[in-house]
Amino acid sequence: MISRNPKTKNGLGLTARELSKAMGEAVIRMPKAVVQSLENAAKQETDSLAQLHLRAILDNVLLADAENLPVCEDTGIQTVFVDAGREFPHLGELLSIIPEALRTATVSGPLRANAVNPFTGANSGDNLGHNAPAINLTMVDGDCATIHLLPKGGGSEQLSALWMLTPADGLKGLRREVLSHIQKAGGRPCPPVIVGIGVGGSADTCLKLAKRSLLRPLGTHSPDSDAAALEKELLEAINSLGVGPMGTGGRTTALAVNIEFAPRHPANFPVGLVMQCWCHRHSVIKLNRDGKVIL
Repeated sequence: MISRNPKTKNGLGLTARELSKAMGEAVIRMPKAVVQSLENAAKQETDSLAQLHLRAILDNVLLADAENLPVCEDTGIQTVFVDAGREFPHLGELLSIIPEALRTATVSGPLRANAVNPFTGANSGDNLGHNAPAINLTMVDGDCATIHLLPKGGGSEQLSALWMLTPADGLKGLRREVLSHIQKAGGRPCPPVIVGIGVGGSADTCLKLAKRSLLRPLGTHSPDSDAAALEKELLEAINSLGVGPMGTGGRTTALAVNIEFAPRHPANFPVGLVMQCWCHRHSVIKLNRDGKVIL
């Protein structure tokens, strides 16, 4: 747990050590909404093998919590989203403690060192390196800041996809590509998955939107009615594919479909897809204007 201590000497009420503890907790304890969704899926499944997989997953979640161990051996790519109010006065201090916190959480545990040089394969040993960690900064209204910790497993990340469709392809093409991709992926992303989809923008924007959509609390829908309708339609279609838990069949291939979007160029229809495995680890920290932890 993060303590709600008075401000530190530098004015930020969140220390690197506290943030490192939060990073560790994020890979050990699953969000309640995710656990509840898995439990609901287990109750609704009629396929005996699918039920077996879901029960094994839930047993694993309980054991990780009880033993204070990572819920999955792959503690993932450590991705941090920071939504900072334009009047939040401690942004520089906050950004400066993130690498230190990540190093501590890796060297002292429980994070696994997953950052390897793309050319040599050399492991940095602390999840740091050139352009790492990935910090996604968004400026928003207000004077508070929200930190999202999203440890993203390598298996599900491998199944990310980008399609630069034409406007003539449109939503029909989106449906075709998404369903075909998930069918071909089978059990590789460790279903049941959460499917993040970004629509519009540029090639890089739609993929960032797809990953950002995974931050939405499980079970909630897009505030945009068109996007929400498409989320529902795709979830039903994906769960009709028969891929099922761990790819061995069943009615639960996905727990949710989350969509984020941006305006597109008239000549392009970009679609990005980022899948999250059943081990949907996500932690949120909120800071007020004084730099104190309020959540």
